[in-house]
Amino acid sequence: MSPRPPNYEFQEWWNRQREWALLSPKKPDESSSGAFISEAAAASWSAVDLYAPIAEGRSKSRGRSARQLSRHLFLVLLRAAVFLLSLPARFLSLLLIAIRRAASAPSDRPDNRLYRLIRAFLFLAVFLFFFEVAAYFKGWHFQPPSYAASAEALEFIYARWLMVRAKYLAPPVQAMANVCIILFLVQSVDRIALVLGCFWIKLRRLRPVIAVEYKDQDLEGGKVDVEEEYPMVLLQIPMCNEREVYRQSIAAVCIQNWPREKMLVQVLDDSDDLDVQLLIKAEVQKWQQKGVHILYRHRLIRTGYKAGNLKSAMGCDYVKDCEFVAIFDADFQPSPDFLKRTIPHFKGNDDLALVQARWIFVNKDENLLTRLQNINLSFHFEVEQQVNGIFINFFGFNGTAGVWRIKALQESGGWLERTTVEDMDIAVRAHLNGWKFMFLNDVKCLCELPESYAAYKKQQHRWHSGPMQLFRLCFVDILRSKVSWAKKANLIFLFFLLRKLILPFYSFTLFCVILPLTMFLPEAQLPAWVVCYVPGIMSVINILPAPRSFPFIVPYLLFENTMSVTKFNAMISGLFKLGSSYEWIVTKKLGRSSEADLVAFVEDTENRAESRRIHKASSDSGLAELNRLELTSKSRRNKRNRLYKTELSLAFILLTASARSLLSAQGIHFYFLLFQGITFLLVGLDLIGEQVS
Repeated sequence: MSPRPPNYEFQEWWNRQREWALLSPKKPDESSSGAFISEAAAASWSAVDLYAPIAEGRSKSRGRSARQLSRHLFLVLLRAAVFLLSLPARFLSLLLIAIRRAASAPSDRPDNRLYRLIRAFLFLAVFLFFFEVAAYFKGWHFQPPSYAASAEALEFIYARWLMVRAKYLAPPVQAMANVCIILFLVQSVDRIALVLGCFWIKLRRLRPVIAVEYKDQDLEGGKVDVEEEYPMVLLQIPMCNEREVYRQSIAAVCIQNWPREKMLVQVLDDSDDLDVQLLIKAEVQKWQQKGVHILYRHRLIRTGYKAGNLKSAMGCDYVKDCEFVAIFDADFQPSPDFLKRTIPHFKGNDDLALVQARWIFVNKDENLLTRLQNINLSFHFEVEQQVNGIFINFFGFNGTAGVWRIKALQESGGWLERTTVEDMDIAVRAHLNGWKFMFLNDVKCLCELPESYAAYKKQQHRWHSGPMQLFRLCFVDILRSKVSWAKKANLIFLFFLLRKLILPFYSFTLFCVILPLTMFLPEAQLPAWVVCYVPGIMSVINILPAPRSFPFIVPYLLFENTMSVTKFNAMISGLFKLGSSYEWIVTKKLGRSSEADLVAFVEDTENRAESRRIHKASSDSGLAELNRLELTSKSRRNKRNRLYKTELSLAFILLTASARSLLSAQGIHFYFLLFQGITFLLVGLDLIGEQVS
């Protein structure tokens, strides 16, 4: 009998494991027997076994052995088991946080009208649920009692309820559901058309062409080639109490690769904090000493919010010497070549009023809230703005990261203070005067997303109440304007009604009101394709411009329905001038873009001695930086997470409706209502976004 050949494969694996054990440090409580394998060891084990190069002397055609594959499968199952075993602990931790927050966190002050209606709906839903449970145990769900043969009082009441439900309540609910379904489908067709337009742009490689291109040269010294006629540009930075971001935004604007005698920077400070005013003044003086033409303006009478600030700045005498104005909010940091990539598009396009750049977000991966915002805004810029800019030369100005022709601003009436969306206001008026817009998808401006739900909710309220204010004010002007009827129809039906009014209306009404109602009124029904399939397809379409966000497609769908209550409330308040429709609250910034901006600044100026000197001077001493961080940390300590009563009430309504759906064995409706109710609950407890409590 021949001796058994040695197992070289096992010996190689054993040698690799010994080498790994000798190189990796051991903890004092670790056992030398290796009975427990850490997650890092497991990862190293699987990576070495499956992806290590084949040893010399072995056949390269030989595949992986069954032993290696079984070990890899074992490790995968081990990780899955560890994750599943950790779920109860994670759920318990989340539950404890929710209980603690519900007991101690301050609550918001919701809109009284909408909150009262939702609270009444909640009481009605809970009452009907217990009523239906009692009827279920009586067997009346299987054999409904007749009105004439009712023996006891409860049976008589339930028989009457069935009659009223079928004859008087279900028909109007079903009619309203049908209307919302039609609106839902129309809006879905609009989304699909926009995506097809975006595909066509990419397929044909359509993009704006620059008529003249400025050469890269050193413009810091102030010498300009007379053959390249650089126009005079005004750069405006409106801000209000922007302690965290003022320094980086001013620096990013001041280092524009543009002749210094051809650019003038206005820092429009509306801060009511004296300390912030002094800090911004000092920053402006520092750049003045470096030779930058920069001015500090502070209004004594702060009316009109941002529109009033911009209107006041445009009234200065020296503005008449400028041909274009670039606007950047305080958290925006344009690249040094921003003006060189936007201003040339105006050359040869005398009817071009606006060149809008795309936003990119430095903190898009900060938390779940910022990831979901990135999906929405990526679709907005990649699809909506680009398609409208290419095909109809009109879109809503985003309020920042754009360059305006000053002549177009003046001919369109300038900045007005009548709404909270002054950017959309001037865009609509310029469009009605025949001016064209251009969107540059390849010119990107760094900015910051709100990281807390409180800041995001206030921002969305302003963004959805303002368009309804504007629609109410400019509807007659649109009809009287001299533009074509096609442009009038696009403004009224697509720009305002479909995308600003119908979208929040049907989202809230269909999924937060009608769907739970159909659980208590089974005679009115919503098809499964309305509840599940079409929203899923629309979510996939919306997430296409941000493909890395596909793992968050389900949270995105649920969160968008959750935000519909805020958008619906804002839309109604703006349309009918209710509540806080004219309230303007500056979106809180955290200065997340400072680190990335500093890196970009260093990379851009590493080969230029003058710019290196500017960078060195713009970075204050370590003591000043420490003071700034101290102030920031103190302000964060004062913040707290809140409870949102409207979202919590809707959460309990949807969860009650999901429990009621079990009595009717409606599977898809149950799961949708359950997960949607849990999402409302998490948002109502402020467990999404920044956690500061």
